[in-house]
Amino acid sequence: MDILTWTYILVGATFALYIGIAIWSRAGSTKDFYVAGGGVSPLANGLATAADWMSAASFISMAGLISFSGYDGSVYLMGWTGGYVLLALLLAPYLRKFGKFTVPDFIGDRYYSNTARTVAVICALFVSFTYVAGQMRGVGVVFSRFLEVDVEVGVIIGMIIVFFYAVLGGMKGITYTQVAQYCVLIFAFMVPAIFISIQMTGSWLPQIGFGGAGEDGVYLLDKLDGLHRELGFAEYTNGSKGMMDVFFITAALMVGTAGLPHVIVRFFTVPKVKDARKSAGYALLFIAILYTTAPAVAVFARTNLIETVSDKDYDAMPAWVGNWERTGLLGWEDKNGDGKVQYYNDANPEMNEKATAMGWAGNELKVDRDIMVLANPEIAQLPNWVIALVGAGGLAAALSTAAGLLLVISTSVAHDLFKKQIKPDISERGELIAARIAAAAAVVVAGYFGINPPDYVAAVVALAFGLAAASFFPAIVMGIFSKRMNKEGAIAGMVVGLGLTIFYILKFKFGLIGSDAKEDWWFGISPEGFGTVGMLVNFIVAIAVSRFTSEPPTDVQELVEEIRLPSGAGEAQAH
Repeated sequence: MDILTWTYILVGATFALYIGIAIWSRAGSTKDFYVAGGGVSPLANGLATAADWMSAASFISMAGLISFSGYDGSVYLMGWTGGYVLLALLLAPYLRKFGKFTVPDFIGDRYYSNTARTVAVICALFVSFTYVAGQMRGVGVVFSRFLEVDVEVGVIIGMIIVFFYAVLGGMKGITYTQVAQYCVLIFAFMVPAIFISIQMTGSWLPQIGFGGAGEDGVYLLDKLDGLHRELGFAEYTNGSKGMMDVFFITAALMVGTAGLPHVIVRFFTVPKVKDARKSAGYALLFIAILYTTAPAVAVFARTNLIETVSDKDYDAMPAWVGNWERTGLLGWEDKNGDGKVQYYNDANPEMNEKATAMGWAGNELKVDRDIMVLANPEIAQLPNWVIALVGAGGLAAALSTAAGLLLVISTSVAHDLFKKQIKPDISERGELIAARIAAAAAVVVAGYFGINPPDYVAAVVALAFGLAAASFFPAIVMGIFSKRMNKEGAIAGMVVGLGLTIFYILKFKFGLIGSDAKEDWWFGISPEGFGTVGMLVNFIVAIAVSRFTSEPPTDVQELVEEIRLPSGAGEAQAH
């Protein structure tokens, strides 16, 4: 069977499974809709959290970024995995013991202020919409190739699917759908990785294979370094980013992880505090399977791409090149008319000089980084069912996270704005309707950002982590560990931290405010890493303001003390 037929079969089967689960586990109450009734087992929650966490950025884009940036891409591996450890140990159990539905709910009650709640809702919306833009873009990329439609049409199809099971099932439906999606995405990621590892190095374990040698006896990484040197790129195993930027990006990803509202809310779905710790442990194990494989996939894909296309006749290109050209995500322009693909780094002056001498006219191949994982099985000439399986896995990764983010958006609007502030006497049924309407509206906005994305999937998601680091993380940490932190300090810190980070991103990522030249970056820090600066400013402003304003009420200080006490923690229930 051809790829398209296999795609219809596998994607159709997985979608039918997701929708069936959504119908079976549809939410009947606000507690079901917000936190799945608080009765999810640690193992199921660990699987669901891993799927929620491993988005299109992890599945589709991270290995693609690493394949092009090499050593510099390690910031994503270090930041995202390290951040999860931070979340599991430092925040999750305490937030579960507090027992609220959402992060804005925690901030609103802990800081005894609807203003703080509203600021937290605004932060949640900024973070979630930035993050979900990457997911919808990932959905569009997958559909554009495997269903042979435009990226825009792919995004619209994804919107319809997410709308169905996110709006119908709420957190209860999403949780059990995500358990199935984890199984699909990890199988889809590992099968081609194992195939290609055996093909290129003889080792069935990708984590060992990419550090091993091929049939020619040359270590794969040494070979890739050599290919990069020949084409004028920086050596794959050497970084080009400054150490300061690497540190700040890694830190932003770490603390951003610990401040992501759609991940934090997962720990409210288990019955007890100790179950929150267990589910975090399970999730980290399930996440590690993919994250330790991604660098290998990146090396396999990059090596195969260069060896397949560089200085080869275009007419002799394999079918996958034409398949991806039709999506607009890969392009070739014969600048010198010789019919060969000249692929090199034309930002390198030495390569340009060499190219001029040899009659080349600039790099002729343009490759969207987001296609590397999806195209990898085709480049390696794996069976059609494996190629289609990767498409199904990419959709599972993107849709699982998109659904979690849309739920955060809907609960922030319906619960934290509508019920808590605008109409406190609304019935449970009315609140559920409001949450579903908010989710539907969020799907439309997310679709727009998916069709008009600001960058590659992983880069967009990195910006969301920076926003989360600059806004939520300090307020949550000080809310748990500082009895002295009051509402004035928390609000001031969130507003200044988020505002400064948004300003920096608008200026240097989108060029909307003055010069966006890389040379003008503050302290050499990229927009992806500036969330760390925003976080530090948030801490400083919050602490300074709290010292010059009154202490929190006694009952709030007692509540903070109680959150940190282990006694009776196992009996804590959501309220």
